[in-house]
Amino acid sequence: MPCTGARSGPGIRYPAAVKPNPPSPSSATSTSTSTISATQDCALPFVYLASQSPRRRQLLDQIGVRHVLLLPNADGDAVVEDAEAIEAPRPGEAPARYVQRVTGLKLDAAVARHARRGLEPAPILCSDTTVALGHDILGKPDDEAHARQMLARLSGSTHRVLTAVAVQVPGGARHAALSVSRVRFAPMTSEQIAAYAASGDPLGKAGAYGIQGPAARYVERIAGSYTGIMGLPLFETAQLLRQAGLPG
Repeated sequence: MPCTGARSGPGIRYPAAVKPNPPSPSSATSTSTSTISATQDCALPFVYLASQSPRRRQLLDQIGVRHVLLLPNADGDAVVEDAEAIEAPRPGEAPARYVQRVTGLKLDAAVARHARRGLEPAPILCSDTTVALGHDILGKPDDEAHARQMLARLSGSTHRVLTAVAVQVPGGARHAALSVSRVRFAPMTSEQIAAYAASGDPLGKAGAYGIQGPAARYVERIAGSYTGIMGLPLFETAQLLRQAGLPG
């Protein structure tokens, strides 16, 4: 069955594997996604991924899940979405409650975005990750100095990484899961903290580090889900997608 009125709606991009025709040499790019064009392949199973994280896209690719980005604030979008307001923690909020609440709010926004743009029906996947040291929530650092402060707190200690995942089935149920892992950082010198913070890698990452990058040299041990620490626990995600009706 063809994709009804295949759209090039704002913020919607198909993985290269979904696009039926290869781009011309003049339009080829080094990215793994391409703007949606007229296609019959959209009848094949896929999910909308409501996340700008390249790591989550890579992890879905790893388990062979076809996905389409469903991003906020694209050109022509009539509604401006405030991600910072969604991610603001409430006073005294427990980390597990926080990350599940934020994921639910992000999925609510993605479902509304999908309806507003009149897109083809498919499950919508959303995820959020936070780092917790005790009861304190460590979100994304504001700048390099903030990253240094976070890393100094993580140095020589064990913290938790919590990733919530939620999937909305078209016109149906919502499935959700929570992955909690523990990460032990080796003691870091002030020079090591400053050098890593200055690299720019901590920016945009909860807790001011990415375990898949240079910070791995300071990770003494983990207990839990490595992919959950990266930002999308694949075991839990695969279970949710099966519940949503996707093969695998």
